[in-house]
Amino acid sequence: MPNSTSRAESGAGPQRIVCLTEETTEWLYLLGEQARIVGISGYTVRPRRARQEKPRVSSFLDGRLDRITALGPDLVIGFSDMQADLANRLIRAGLNVLITNQRSVEEIYATLRLVAALVHANDRAEAWITQCVRRHAAIAATVATWPRRPRVYFEEWDEPMISAIGWVSELMAIAGGDDVFPELARRAMGRDRVVSDPMEPARRRPDLIVGSWCGKKFRPERVLARDGWSVAPAVQHGQLHEIKSCDILQPGPAALTDGTEQLHRLFAAWAALA
Repeated sequence: MPNSTSRAESGAGPQRIVCLTEETTEWLYLLGEQARIVGISGYTVRPRRARQEKPRVSSFLDGRLDRITALGPDLVIGFSDMQADLANRLIRAGLNVLITNQRSVEEIYATLRLVAALVHANDRAEAWITQCVRRHAAIAATVATWPRRPRVYFEEWDEPMISAIGWVSELMAIAGGDDVFPELARRAMGRDRVVSDPMEPARRRPDLIVGSWCGKKFRPERVLARDGWSVAPAVQHGQLHEIKSCDILQPGPAALTDGTEQLHRLFAAWAALA
């Protein structure tokens, strides 16, 4: 089988890709197609080696147009409507830009397949996805034996409080927990998932609180100090936990694997004591 360098040299698909978000970088590395990447987001931490091997040319909302164009990319890949302004600038600079907007587990799989098809790595992608689906099914089978599932409040941001986005809510369900704000998870935009009443999460009596404050460390002591939250079982029993945003809030491989596994371990530990 030819290596990633020879595939890129063969002209099969884009050969010089700038990844504006981490999940595409991680996916191309998993597919063995990292030789095609010429620039990455400064927020990239997965895989760790990417930060040493690839130049960082963007944040999340903005990017160094001069540095990106100097790399001569034949494709720039980004994520979400929040990168619309940056995408517009890149398009006006004459670059080919692909912005995906996946918000569910199925849409994540579809996006992974799309990117894999661009670099002619369909078979490797399907093998990885099949393994992931099988693992999720195994987790679900284990969860089915539990006498009770925990109620979970997942907090994506603290000021204002923002509840779980769609794929996180779905992965919580796979991992064995029930989102206390399922109606908010159906809303794509962060501004539409703001919890307007600061007492409402506590009223919904979560058994666990999982914090993943995007880009900053979760501070459970701040949650414990919130007025009126002592009524929540999670607060009463000290069930406040962090999952780093790079492991769960990137709609790509990490969320489907490490993020889901961390959720499952938390929920399984709770179920063993319930």
